[in-house]
Amino acid sequence: MKALLVLALGSFCASAMADERVSVNNQTVPVEQYSYSQHLDIAKVISMSEIPNVCEVVPARMTYEDSQGKTHVLEYRVMGNGCYNG
Repeated sequence: MKALLVLALGSFCASAMADERVSVNNQTVPVEQYSYSQHLDIAKVISMSEIPNVCEVVPARMTYEDSQGKTHVLEYRVMGNGCYNG
């Protein structure tokens, strides 16, 4: 029963994140979730989010233009900057 609840909440959260949009240069752009199999057409990086000083995997965003001038917002996962050896 707990597994079913976790599965239902996980799918709800994933669908909520899929509908997220941000405003860039007075236009509304959907946030795309990065996958390793995705082909990226990046002609110009507009901005990148700050990576926090934590020692864990965190979400990050990159806003870019493709070769046709269309703006994209890509969300991906990255290791935080707070990990130190020693």
